[in-house]
Amino acid sequence: MSKSLRLTEKWMQRALWLVAFIFAAFLTGLGSQIVGNLWDVETALTVEQFIDPAALTAVKAQRDQAIARRDAANTRLEQAEEKHKVARANTASARETFNNWLSTRTATARPDQDPELIKRTEALDALAASERHALAAVEVERQAMLDASQATEAAVARRDALERPAAAAYATAMQRKELRVFAYRLALTLPLLVLAGWLFAKKRKSNYWPFAWGFILFALVAFFVELVPYLPSYGGYVRYVVGIIVTVLAGRYAIISLQRYLARQKESEALPDVQRRQTLQYDVAMARLSKGVCPGCERAVDLKDNALDFCPHCGIGLADRCSACATRKNAFARFCFACGTPANTSLAD
Repeated sequence: MSKSLRLTEKWMQRALWLVAFIFAAFLTGLGSQIVGNLWDVETALTVEQFIDPAALTAVKAQRDQAIARRDAANTRLEQAEEKHKVARANTASARETFNNWLSTRTATARPDQDPELIKRTEALDALAASERHALAAVEVERQAMLDASQATEAAVARRDALERPAAAAYATAMQRKELRVFAYRLALTLPLLVLAGWLFAKKRKSNYWPFAWGFILFALVAFFVELVPYLPSYGGYVRYVVGIIVTVLAGRYAIISLQRYLARQKESEALPDVQRRQTLQYDVAMARLSKGVCPGCERAVDLKDNALDFCPHCGIGLADRCSACATRKNAFARFCFACGTPANTSLAD
C-alpha cells in the first residue's frame, strides 16, 4: 500500500505510527506502575502474624536474655583466659628462675642458703596456686558460656516449633493474597483488552487511528506481558490451560475470519465489474497491483502481459483504453498516463 501513497502522505503515515508507539509506550509505563503497585493494596504478611503473640514474646525474651548472657560470658571468658595466660607465664618464669637457683645451690652445697630455698619454694607455690585459680575462673566462664549457648539454642528451637505451623498458615494466606491481587489486576486489564478489541473493530481506520492503535498495543502488553507473569501456576497447569484456551479462541477467530473473507470474495466475484470496483479503494487496488496480484481476488497475475486485459481468475478488468487517445492503460488509474485525461473509474478514496 505504501507504494501508492503520496510522498508526504507516506512520511506522515510513518510519523503517525511513531505517535502510536510513543503513546503506547507511555500508557504501558503507567499501566506497569499501576499493576505492580496493586500488590501494596493488600496488607503485608509476615510469619509472625500467625504465631500466638504471648508465646512469641516469651520466646523472644528468652532468646534475647540467653544471647545477652552468652555475650557477657564470652567477654568474661576472654578476660579470664588472658589472666590465666599471664599467671601461667609468671609461674613458668618463676619456675625457670627457681630451677636455675636450685642448680647453683646444689653445686655450692651451702647450708646457709636453706631459708632462701624455703622462701623461693613458697613463692613458686603461690604462683602455681594463682595459676590454678585463674584456670578455675576460665573453666567457670566456659561453663557459663556453654549454658548460655544451650539456652539460646533451646530458645531458637522453641521459636522454630512456633514458626512451623505458622509458616503453613502464612503460605496459605500468601496464596490467597496472590489470587486476590491477580483478580484486581485481571479486573483492571481485561476491560482494557475488551476496549482494545472494540477499537480494533471500529476505530482502527478512523482519523484518530494512531491513538486507537497505541491503546491496542498498550492493552496487549498490559494483558499478555504485565498480567501473565502474575498468573497462578499450580504446577504449570493453569498456564498451560490458559494457553490452550487463548490458542483455541484465537484459532477460532482466525478460522471464522478466513471463512467470512472467502465468502465476501465469492460474493464480490459474482458481482458485475462496475459494482466490484465500487467496493475497492484506490490505494488498496494500486498496492495490490504493485505486488503483482489482482485487486479483486488477490490471486497472482502477469501484469507484464500486454494481452492480459482481464483477470483470468475473477474476470475483473485490469487494463482498458483511454477514451481520448486510445492508449492502453491501467484500468484502475484515475488519469491516462499518456494524455492526462480523467479516467471513468468509480474506485473509492
